[in-house]
Amino acid sequence: MKMTAVTVAVLALGLAACQDNAPDNSMSTENTIETEAAADTNGATNDAGMAADNALDMAGNAIDNAGEAVDNASDAVENSVDNSTN
Repeated sequence: MKMTAVTVAVLALGLAACQDNAPDNSMSTENTIETEAAADTNGATNDAGMAADNALDMAGNAIDNAGEAVDNASDAVENSVDNSTN
């Protein structure tokens, strides 16, 4: 009798394990796809923001360098005038 009860219990568990989980699996897949898409979008947005920041930094550096070049040229002219009068 105990063996029959154990067999019935095992069969019941086996049938429960065979339950169709397709709707749950489908929802899980959809959530995974949406999460990955959001991560990709956030990554791209962050990359674009960093690229813009880098471009602005480079532009600022170029302006600073141009100002230094003007200062250096002015100093060179001043030095040239001083040297020609001495």
